[in-house]
Amino acid sequence: MTEFEAGRAAVPIGREEEIDRILRCLDVRSGAQGLLVLGETGTGRSLLLRFAEESAAARGSRVLSARGWGGEEPAPFASLYRLLLPVLDVPGMFPKDRWPVLRTAFEPGAGAGPQERRALCAVTLALLTRLARTNPLLVAVHDAQDCDDASLDVLFSVRRQLTDQAVTMLFTAHGEGPPSGVPADLPVLRLGPLSPGAAARLLDAQPDAPRGRLRLDLLRQAEGNPLAIVDLHRASRVGAGSGSAPQVFASRLDVLPEDTQRALFYASAALREEELRIVMAALGTDDLTVWTPAEEAGLIGIADGRLAFGHPLVRAAAFHRQPAKLRQRAHRDLAAAAGQSPAYRAWHLAAAAIGPDEVVASALERATAVHAARAGDHFASAEALEQAARLSGNDLDRARRLAAAMTAASTLGDPEWVRDLYAEFSRVDRDPDLRCTAACAMAAALSLLSFQREAFGLLLDMWRHSPPRTATTSFALTALAAAITHQSGLPEHRKELPRLLDHARRLARATPGSGDDGDEHSGRVTPAGRTEPVGPCEFPRLTGPGVLAALEAYVSVGLDADAHGGSTARRVPVPPSGPLDGPLDGPLDGPIPPTRLLTHASVAYYTDESEQCAEMYRQASTLHGARGAWGSRVWTLANHVDTLIAMGRWPQAQALIEEGRSDAVVHRLPRVDMDLEALEVTLRALRGDSLPDIPFTSPHWRSVNLAENHATRARMLRASGLHALALGDAERAFRHFRSLFGEDGSPLVPFLSPRSVGELAAAAQRVGRKEEAARVLGALRAGLGERPTTRMTLLMHHATALVDEVADPEHHFRLGLVNPEGDTWPMERAQARLHYAIWLRRRRRPLEARAQLTAVLEVAARLDARALADAARGELRATGVADASASTSAERLTELTAQQQQIARLAAVGLSNREIGDRLFLSPRTVGSHLYNVYPKLGISSRHQLRDLLHDV
Repeated sequence: MTEFEAGRAAVPIGREEEIDRILRCLDVRSGAQGLLVLGETGTGRSLLLRFAEESAAARGSRVLSARGWGGEEPAPFASLYRLLLPVLDVPGMFPKDRWPVLRTAFEPGAGAGPQERRALCAVTLALLTRLARTNPLLVAVHDAQDCDDASLDVLFSVRRQLTDQAVTMLFTAHGEGPPSGVPADLPVLRLGPLSPGAAARLLDAQPDAPRGRLRLDLLRQAEGNPLAIVDLHRASRVGAGSGSAPQVFASRLDVLPEDTQRALFYASAALREEELRIVMAALGTDDLTVWTPAEEAGLIGIADGRLAFGHPLVRAAAFHRQPAKLRQRAHRDLAAAAGQSPAYRAWHLAAAAIGPDEVVASALERATAVHAARAGDHFASAEALEQAARLSGNDLDRARRLAAAMTAASTLGDPEWVRDLYAEFSRVDRDPDLRCTAACAMAAALSLLSFQREAFGLLLDMWRHSPPRTATTSFALTALAAAITHQSGLPEHRKELPRLLDHARRLARATPGSGDDGDEHSGRVTPAGRTEPVGPCEFPRLTGPGVLAALEAYVSVGLDADAHGGSTARRVPVPPSGPLDGPLDGPLDGPIPPTRLLTHASVAYYTDESEQCAEMYRQASTLHGARGAWGSRVWTLANHVDTLIAMGRWPQAQALIEEGRSDAVVHRLPRVDMDLEALEVTLRALRGDSLPDIPFTSPHWRSVNLAENHATRARMLRASGLHALALGDAERAFRHFRSLFGEDGSPLVPFLSPRSVGELAAAAQRVGRKEEAARVLGALRAGLGERPTTRMTLLMHHATALVDEVADPEHHFRLGLVNPEGDTWPMERAQARLHYAIWLRRRRRPLEARAQLTAVLEVAARLDARALADAARGELRATGVADASASTSAERLTELTAQQQQIARLAAVGLSNREIGDRLFLSPRTVGSHLYNVYPKLGISSRHQLRDLLHDV
């Protein structure tokens, strides 16, 4: 369970927080420390304690260690004797008058009464104190629950009497609660299951780690238990199922009564979701006492009509220790149990099946897969469809079910599983519609795995040789091609999109009612004459109001300069008799299909409608998260995080990064992890966190071809530029920002590169490369056209003020700050204010500079942007402000007179100078004079800012 070597100590995977807690305990500068580490079998208690021992030894500490006696009944003070044995023979360690106490206590048959315990406590305290005088001391006790009570009593008494000594006492124990006798004041560290990402990293550290379905299945079975992960993987490699569970579990099962062993076997064959009554019906009994021995042994727990195993390896051992014939019988009995649901019945019948069985395959497809998908368990849905394909009686049904399984696995977000299914599908494929569905799923998988050229080539080849025959399929293919193009950034991909979109539009015009309610996908008739349920080959997620129009807009936004310039996406041109849906810019009230939400959000992202974008991403994330559809979210995750960062919602962005990187590890998505790592570096640089010299440490950066993943490269370049600026290396920062644009100034990625133009200009100004940045600015201005978005307009004014020698800097600074919509992107606005303040100060206008800098400090405090705050304080000192520390809005408000506060509050709610004057019996000119004096005191320059400031107060 180790990840890497740190000195001599092996660092356990996924236990970073626990390790930090233990390392703090080893720091004895503040006095004696103690900690009890609790956990179930296989959670890594002993590994963490060994880590503590090795870390302490590497720091020069002396380590005394002992462990419990297992199944033996230890003699009194036996554990203490084991602990002290290494120092008992050290010359001069004990005064001569203390030897009789030790000799008597450790002799066989010695007493362990209160008098003996007090005496031995005094000797042990003196010994540990003497040892700690020369070096810090670690006392490590493994498996305290198996130690003798007398030894623990002495050690706990000694711990209470240690005060300033450099002694750390660490204990481990099995279970969820401390063993009897443990003092209540001893801090406890409980080890729970590993997080999904940590569990996946541990599995990846094993030799020949599985991938695809086998990988996900193993992780689900292990339930985050480290020992279960390692053991189940080892068993799968040797083809032994899980019958090789540790002996401790096998021996605990062997001592149970036969009827209890049989009951546990049936429970292990049941699905985790099945109720206890089904298991008992399969057993043919209603007597709950059959479970009592297993409950008393801690192997299971029963509550609320359900049974849960205490450890995942107990379930595995109980099932796989039985021969195949009995396992088949158990599944058939569970399938036949009274009250069994159709979905679970089909699953058990499939588990009992040996060869093709169309009846069971159909039940898996119709009941199990549908039930799992509705419950949000897309793994179970894809697994059921894959199993149904294997049980199919003919190639057509097998191909259809494999295509459906690919779509479910794609929705789950596991591209390697999709790739495995596609290889199997390719051997039986005969249907062009199914081929299109499979190609889309496979292309999506290839894109997530970073192979953009191969992904786009697969879609293009499919479109040329077997063009889609429905509008839904055509729009699905085209939208996926557009998503791949946004990621690749390759011109050869972009030039193919108009033909794909035109084909989809023609099909939409020729298909009345397409996309409204899914009528064209109500089902299909097989050669046998029966109607099959709607499958993913018809893309049911793309039916419903507004979806196809949203997809059309999503594709168009990358092709239409006006769309990128901020205009609303246009409706799909269809005849009046069969409109696709409502317009994209219509209201979003009421239930909206998740796919439409994500597509709307993506269009809003590319057109800089950040508020709408963030809200729709949030709604879509909630829907997809509840449904377990990670595969749908993963395509827009980086855009979502980028939007939150730009809007100053940094805690939300950080939480989403951590969640996304964990899921990316589980599903082995290196490119997604790289995107999120780049955004995390970006966020840390904007915050001003302590940064390493090398921003990126992930091994993925050496394995992913950035030449066909321009979007990832663009995020990396921006993050590297901000990282360099945070370290004070403006020359390196300029090189990174400049690489976001070609030699002719064309953006590397049309929707990402332009948003860094202000940062490019700032770096260029610092290193004397203004002329080069101005050429990029000119090319960018020409490319944006006459209607750039509000955000890009503000960024362009900011950049022009910094590097355009011909333009009037103050004019552009003011234009870059005048629009109140700029507050949507607080960091970009604050940076523009900072640069404007520097320009004002250098022109001997300190009062105006202070007003801008005060506003910058307000934003920096709200965002916790420490580097920005430090820069603003430095500029404030340069303007002559002695104390440039940030003050809050409330503090600045108290500096106003009572009348000024009253006027400010009335102005903040929208009253004009005349209306304020009427209320306070003042002339409008007097009100204006007061406000003129109020603004600099509050560090603002407009009524809009006054409203926001007083709203915060």
